[in-house]
Amino acid sequence: MASSIHDLARHLNISIGTVSRALNGRADVNADTRQRVLEAARELNYSPNQSGRSLRQGATRSIAFMLQPHPGDQEYGEPFFIPFLTGLQARLAESGLDLIVVMGAPGDYQQERLRRVVETRRADAVVLAWTRREDERIDYLTERGFPFATLGRSRSGDSSYPSLDLDFEKAGSDAVDRLVARGHRRIAAIRPSLDLNFGYLFLDGYRKALKRHGIEVDPGLIADGFINEAGGYQVTPRVMLSKDRPTAIIFNNDAMALGGCKALAEMGIRPGHDIAVTVIVDTPLCRYFSPALTAFRPSLEPMGRRLAEMLLASLPAFAGPEGTRIIHEVWPLELVVRESD
Repeated sequence: MASSIHDLARHLNISIGTVSRALNGRADVNADTRQRVLEAARELNYSPNQSGRSLRQGATRSIAFMLQPHPGDQEYGEPFFIPFLTGLQARLAESGLDLIVVMGAPGDYQQERLRRVVETRRADAVVLAWTRREDERIDYLTERGFPFATLGRSRSGDSSYPSLDLDFEKAGSDAVDRLVARGHRRIAAIRPSLDLNFGYLFLDGYRKALKRHGIEVDPGLIADGFINEAGGYQVTPRVMLSKDRPTAIIFNNDAMALGGCKALAEMGIRPGHDIAVTVIVDTPLCRYFSPALTAFRPSLEPMGRRLAEMLLASLPAFAGPEGTRIIHEVWPLELVVRESD
């Protein structure tokens, strides 16, 4: 009787994900482990599910992007992800692959939708965004041995998957440096909640820069909220009620900045005049606000193309003669100076 992949993993005392990656020739499995798996597969008369295996190697000709809309009442097009997806789709199309977007409800982290994509083999691989500090989706995909890449970093997993991120830590640090150079000492930081990893990276850069300038980090000047206009609107007054209120605010998200600026205006505080405002990350929303918001701009469409290339390099069916590679990159953000700081 032929063995299953569960029997093989149990026999070797390693995870099913490791067995699956070894059988599929993934670069993140060392040669000794791969040899052990192949020898055990022969010994136990293991025969892989060819239909499932062919799907993972390109039979569906599609890649799934897991998109979580912002929580709240915003129903307009997503200004960050649309240009990113344009680049992602264009590069995948060059390799004969389609991009499918799997939408969740606002704020839904999509674990069940992700399981359905994997278990029904609706795609050859998935791309995750909004990575959390500890991300159960990454743990799940790693355990299953299902190909994926991430837009963003995480502590989860074993770095055996491609990841492309923005340098939020440096942007947070550079924003503080710029404001301190203009005489600011009371600088607030507002970031998203939901355990999103880029919020932690931004705060790390913010705190390190303050300490480098000899400024004590004041917890009362740090706030987090929903990653939308309503979130920024709700939490901005919290930092402005400090006894020694801030003269500058750094927002870790464009939508939060718009809501925060509305709250400031209702308090009689004029962004760009009474308080300096800087945003990480720049989108068209920042350009058309009044005053136009100084922000750090990512190269979104090129990032989409690059993450597609990184994902394809990790897939045996598309990697080319040099073999599969797992690539990790962190891209800089470009400061765009406008009127708000």
